[in-house]
Amino acid sequence: MDFSWPEEYLNYKKQVVRFAKEELNDDILENDRDGIFSKEKWQKCAQFGIQGLSVSKQYGGQDEKVDLLKSMLAMEAFGYGCRDNGLALALNAQMWTVQLPLEHFGSEFLKEKYLTTATNGSKIACHALTEPEAGSDIYSMQSTATKVDGGYLLNGSKRLITLAPIADWALVFAYTNPKIKKWGLSAFIVDKESLGFTTSPVRDKMGMRTVPIGEIQFKDCFVPEENLVGKQGSGFSLMSYSMEYDRCCILASQIGTMQRQLEETITFAKQRKQFGESIGKFQSVSNRIVEMKLRLETSRLLLYKVAWLKNKGKPAMMEAAMLKLHLGESFVQSSMDAIRNRGGNGYLTEFEIERDMRDAIGGVLYAGTSDIQRNVIASLLGL
Repeated sequence: MDFSWPEEYLNYKKQVVRFAKEELNDDILENDRDGIFSKEKWQKCAQFGIQGLSVSKQYGGQDEKVDLLKSMLAMEAFGYGCRDNGLALALNAQMWTVQLPLEHFGSEFLKEKYLTTATNGSKIACHALTEPEAGSDIYSMQSTATKVDGGYLLNGSKRLITLAPIADWALVFAYTNPKIKKWGLSAFIVDKESLGFTTSPVRDKMGMRTVPIGEIQFKDCFVPEENLVGKQGSGFSLMSYSMEYDRCCILASQIGTMQRQLEETITFAKQRKQFGESIGKFQSVSNRIVEMKLRLETSRLLLYKVAWLKNKGKPAMMEAAMLKLHLGESFVQSSMDAIRNRGGNGYLTEFEIERDMRDAIGGVLYAGTSDIQRNVIASLLGL
């Protein structure tokens, strides 16, 4: 068992940290307050190659084929250097739930037309699965795609969709045969310019305010036959494939954020003095810091294990669910500990501590709630 990293990976990690620190940390307080998504920063990420971490070189990626270990190390570095958790979520959402499955399942026509534009940052794409009555119970979705001459008529609605209000196109799931449930699920690429495709305004929310989230409505929206991803009825396979990667990758940047939280908390605990000594000497404070370190290291090991498994082409449903559960919950608790160790200043927006707490809450909800991850793990254990 070798825990070392190739030197080129470590050098690239340093490059990502430097890029994120120098290019992506402007106006975060204002953007968070006003719910502003920065397309300029999105483009900078594309030019640097971030979106290319999830596709092969043929479609604008960095390497001949996706190296998930390198990608996870890079996204960890991104979270360390970039203080905008919303931007990190937006990038990860497109990279792992849209780009990666499109390369795996899509036709050459779809890859050439859509995948390359997502990788180079000229277009933004979203993953449209969740519905008003289909969240944890995703097979209760009501969206349908009815076969007609030359394509399909799409009807239904999607909600809580990351990037929906600004997306140029969407990877949409709908039933082509509702009677057979998951085996009748299909996936399509749908352009926002399509007649019958409408989106909601950006929804206000507790955290992750710099990434837009909203709804999509489809009313007799025509989708050409060639925009079917994979075969009719292959939506379940596509969804399962992308969900495993989603649970592995979507929170990877939060490992970097937790590392930064820990370092800044230690520095503060050494410098802040009360009763004649640094507060790090007080057991209540030091114990919280120890717990932050423990959560960070266990989360990091789970992330690297899942990335290693997927790099080897091995299934990782159990491990991905454990990672999503542990990392999501850990980020919340460590953010709370960071606030408590800072005292009153941690509660004030200007010190940029409380924002991580607000952003962390979403991680126990999106990409499958913590409760659902526990159900998945229990089921795989035979319970």
